[in-house]
Amino acid sequence: MTSKQNIKPLFDYVLIKPLQQEEVTASGIVLPDTVKEKPQMGEVMEVGDGMGCCCDDKKGACKMVVKKGQKVIYKKWGGNEIKVGTKEWLLIEQKDVMAVIK
Repeated sequence: MTSKQNIKPLFDYVLIKPLQQEEVTASGIVLPDTVKEKPQMGEVMEVGDGMGCCCDDKKGACKMVVKKGQKVIYKKWGGNEIKVGTKEWLLIEQKDVMAVIK
């Protein structure tokens, strides 16, 4: 098990804590885990420094657009799941973040 304090993403990676999905539909039906869709929204818990990634910037650094604490929408099948405490979080590349929720 890993605690959040020990994880610092490298390059242009972003650590995301997926937001919990509704477990009951509007009509009151309880959804089992087997039919729940994979979440696509989450909270940014930590970001890399953008250094050393392979982007078009000639200085060897990417501009990190997302910031810690923002809520974002990310690609459904992007990233790698990692265990943080008892929860599954995602480590994704910044390019897999599609929008910031305001």
